[in-house]
Amino acid sequence: MADRVEIGAHTVALTSADRIYFPETGITKGALVDYYRRIADTMLPHLHDRPLTLHRFPDGVGENGFFQQNASDYFPEWIARVEVAKEDGQVAHVMANDAASLVYLANQGVIVFHAWLSRAGQLDTPDRLILDLDPSGTDLAVLRRAARDVGDFMREVGLVPHVMTTGSSGFHVAAPLKREHPFDVVRAFARDLADLLARRDPDHLTTEQRKRKRENRIFLDTLRNSYAHTAVAPYSVRAKEGAPVAAPLDWSELDGVTPQQYTITNLFRRLAQKPDPWRDMQAHAVALDGPRRALDALLDEDR
Repeated sequence: MADRVEIGAHTVALTSADRIYFPETGITKGALVDYYRRIADTMLPHLHDRPLTLHRFPDGVGENGFFQQNASDYFPEWIARVEVAKEDGQVAHVMANDAASLVYLANQGVIVFHAWLSRAGQLDTPDRLILDLDPSGTDLAVLRRAARDVGDFMREVGLVPHVMTTGSSGFHVAAPLKREHPFDVVRAFARDLADLLARRDPDHLTTEQRKRKRENRIFLDTLRNSYAHTAVAPYSVRAKEGAPVAAPLDWSELDGVTPQQYTITNLFRRLAQKPDPWRDMQAHAVALDGPRRALDALLDEDR
């Protein structure tokens, strides 16, 4: 890998490309940076104008990493930022709106990109709803069936669900929304949706936050549907051995897939055969009012 790479109008200096970032598989920092360079055109539409939380591992996953929200003073001016208010001031969150930014951040040791569910300009108004399926056990067949049940229920109330491996232990089921309602409205809807799903299948699903009470059930996590909370970005690498990737899927692919199936070493073979299944996701965005009425009717029937 060259010491510098020209990307659009910007030059990114690359450092320590031979440093091992994933010790068990020997994957280097250079391979990580190259992955983000190659995936940029596919990944960037999912990141555009979204504040990011960066999970950095300057010495690789064998060492402790750290989370970063505020942009470092030395980040180049051409990396987009958005000021977000907090109790004692403001946070200048980084946004990755071009390939150079993605490559620069990867060279800074960012392995994982966590993105807001809203975009700059309307930070309090999400354009995605996400249910995170977090398994307590190891039965992948049950996990896949749960993801499919979540998707079917979203369709039942009028949403258009999309599914993604997380590159970790579970799946995300996401639905695009029109930017009309604040986070508290979306979060309340997501919580009601998850509660009814768990009541329909109490043997396999739960909304119990305390791990000791989940038993062997799948936790339907709705907390990401909150202001300033994040979810792992589509096509982000995870800080796990083998460099697994959060990979959007077609629903037809769900059977047989594992949450860590796709990695930086095999994802491009898949994309050569199938384009990004989430590429036109926002074209299916719906106003939440209709699904809210449909869900309320189901809740009334359940009482």
